[in-house]
Amino acid sequence: MKPVRFEDLEIFVQAVNARSFSGAARLLGISPVVASNAVKRLEDALGARLFERTTRSLRVTENGVKYAIHAQAALRAMKDGETVLSASTAAFSGSLRLSLPSDLGRNHVLGWIEQHLAGHRLDIDITIGDTLSDLHAQPVDLTIRYGVAKDSSLISLPIAPDNRRILCASPAYLDKHGPITRLEQLAQHNCLRFKLNGLAHSRWNFGSGDDRIFMVVDGNRVSDDAELVRRWAIDGLGIACKSELDVAADVQAGRLIRLLPEVPGEAAPLSMYVVHRSQLTPAVHALARYLKECCHRHLSGQTPI
Repeated sequence: MKPVRFEDLEIFVQAVNARSFSGAARLLGISPVVASNAVKRLEDALGARLFERTTRSLRVTENGVKYAIHAQAALRAMKDGETVLSASTAAFSGSLRLSLPSDLGRNHVLGWIEQHLAGHRLDIDITIGDTLSDLHAQPVDLTIRYGVAKDSSLISLPIAPDNRRILCASPAYLDKHGPITRLEQLAQHNCLRFKLNGLAHSRWNFGSGDDRIFMVVDGNRVSDDAELVRRWAIDGLGIACKSELDVAADVQAGRLIRLLPEVPGEAAPLSMYVVHRSQLTPAVHALARYLKECCHRHLSGQTPI
């Protein structure tokens, strides 16, 4: 069997749908002679007659009907492949306004984004913060945040859907104050709390469903900057309950020690949000896939791509 040309397949499928070579030619912007020759070339390559031709009509043969099903599937597969490649090489242009979480944004996500956008011609406007405010009023294109947005109209792309919060403290703090073997011991320790929307997060959640446990904690330091809470923990000032993504590198390097790893912490999924579905361009999808892979590698101790 001779090789089959992609353009011949496309002309054949259009001819089947239009029931004429001239109709297919009009749709594809070519002459009827070119369309007829393409189908004849395809028939020669397959060694089968696909159309019965008369001076007045064009009829698809039984072989033609059978082959059209596979030809259409092949064309769809080719188009899907082109779409995937287009998305993976899609470029941003003009300007891009991003809002990132304070700790992960400063220390990891910003660097990953800069690497991904190297070569893209655009201006970048970065806002750092941990509050998922009204994106309809906020002048940003993309927002990356932990948790689930209360605004159900926002469109999200998951980046680290299985991420959770973990308990951690520095070796120096544990040497001074002793190990933690039970959640109840948190009441006797200095807990470094994060403040969101003006309220200190003093009720730490563990487990899920019927096994969910709530622990009320206290301490002498609270901040609305998640990075500062992590620094306090590294400096030995108390115990923190942090997103695993925020402290993964610190745990791997030994700057922090994970406490009670057998107790699952509160879910803290990381997602990218946009306001309108029209913003879900191939470039945005490609960036979300890239950040998802970076997060996976980061948690496993691998160098992000």
